[in-house]
Amino acid sequence: MLNKRVLGGVLESRACEFLAQNGAKIIERNYRCKSGEIDIIARDGKYLCFIEVKYRSGDRFGSGEDAVGINKQRKICKVSEFYLYSKYKSIDLPVRYDVVAISQTDSIYTFDWIKNAFEYIY
Repeated sequence: MLNKRVLGGVLESRACEFLAQNGAKIIERNYRCKSGEIDIIARDGKYLCFIEVKYRSGDRFGSGEDAVGINKQRKICKVSEFYLYSKYKSIDLPVRYDVVAISQTDSIYTFDWIKNAFEYIY
């Protein structure tokens, strides 16, 4: 059994593979600034996507998507704003906030890409 950090890294890598197989172009992983971290930044068509990866080994605590609460959404939005300004000198780009929810049944992992999982929050 892998510890949580190692398992998280492995599943995040698998999430990147899943996203790429579904047309996304991975730009950055684990982008950090003073305001927090974003798991994956990817391009999907015209959108720059800020993607949170959430894993649940069962449904006892809800789905992976449910785990991205209002406080986490606010933090992701704040980090995305910093990223956009520092990389593109603008916050006026088409962006989307997505979640990749990973669930596990026995030893089978299922990936669900929830596009537009939440809107920008101040």
